[in-house]
Amino acid sequence: MGFGQGVSGLNAAASNLDVIGNNIANANTVGYKQSAAQFADVYAGTKIGLGVRVNSVVQSFNQGNIEASGRSLDVAITNGNGFFRMTSPEGAVYYSRNGQFQRQDDGRITNMQGLQVTGYPAGVAGGAGVQPQPLVISNAQMEPRATSSITAKFQLDSRATVPTQAFASAPGVPPTSNMFNYSTAINVYDSLGNKQQLMAYFAKSGAAPTVPGGTDWQMYVTDVNGNAVAGAPVTLSFDNAGALQAPGAGAVTLTQPAANGAQAMAMRLDLTGTTQFGADNDVKQLRQDGYTSGSLLGFSVNGDGTIVGSYSNEETKPLGQIVMAAFGNVEGLKPEGDNVWSATGASGQPLLGVAGGSLGTLRSNAVEASNVDLSGQLVNLIVAQRNYQANAQTIKAQDTVMQTLVNL
Repeated sequence: MGFGQGVSGLNAAASNLDVIGNNIANANTVGYKQSAAQFADVYAGTKIGLGVRVNSVVQSFNQGNIEASGRSLDVAITNGNGFFRMTSPEGAVYYSRNGQFQRQDDGRITNMQGLQVTGYPAGVAGGAGVQPQPLVISNAQMEPRATSSITAKFQLDSRATVPTQAFASAPGVPPTSNMFNYSTAINVYDSLGNKQQLMAYFAKSGAAPTVPGGTDWQMYVTDVNGNAVAGAPVTLSFDNAGALQAPGAGAVTLTQPAANGAQAMAMRLDLTGTTQFGADNDVKQLRQDGYTSGSLLGFSVNGDGTIVGSYSNEETKPLGQIVMAAFGNVEGLKPEGDNVWSATGASGQPLLGVAGGSLGTLRSNAVEASNVDLSGQLVNLIVAQRNYQANAQTIKAQDTVMQTLVNL
């Protein structure tokens, strides 16, 4: 009997204890994947083994529990085997399951160690040779958008009588109440984001109806100064069931001349759904597609990895998309510490894509907890301790035998 087997057993058991201890130490580390030591017996051309060695230490990449965090830049990968792709300032590429990110003062998205999250800028689609790049969330003002479309639905009271005076409007001389039956304001935006208020006036017509048996109304539109807007007035023709028959969708365009440095405006007015029933005048829907400029207030991450910014003008805008990576053999990844891995020849080349399918989906305001089974590790700790003690006993027994031989 030799000491080698017992010593190898002690070394292997000590390594196993190290692995288990590391798992227990990282039980609360976000994105950590537990490891297990694998052993192999040692022979050298004899039937009697020469002990044991640690063959390898492998990690289990099973998903950990998803836990809410309350931070918009905490992102968890759910139901998939994808990794976040990250780069160092020197250009080295790493991969991680830890989605605890932060935004630097220059707009870069990094993890807590300063590695930069990569993806595709807003408006750039991945694939076709497009390489991911570090994502930057800019503080730039959101550009305004001029109104080009107005969708409105009105209810006009069929019980109304024809106004006693013809409609007229001019700067400083607004229309009087006996010139119309109903009025409402419509806010629109020019190319510089300046809000302009238009006034829509509705007057029941006493002329012969366009639709036999129906009723006509005139819709007048003026600016805030009382100037008539080009494209108005508009004749609204209803049948005897109160349904709008004319104008059709997209048949009306209101225009405003260039002013105060802004471009001229052309706004398509859609009145589809406007009705004339025996009910009070009312606005049922009024929507336009323009908006003023806005400052960035915050952002969130959608399930497909799109980072969406929220602005002070109550609009949202995509700011980029996080890229994901997968590997043919995740156990071949090399752990680098700080919750990241690097690709090796054993892992294969990274397969890049965006969240979805086998890569998994992203969940904002959440993190993936460590997948360490703490109760199982404590049981393994007891087994490893017993194994160490048993190997120590083999050395003790060999020492007793050697002492007996010396005493002969």
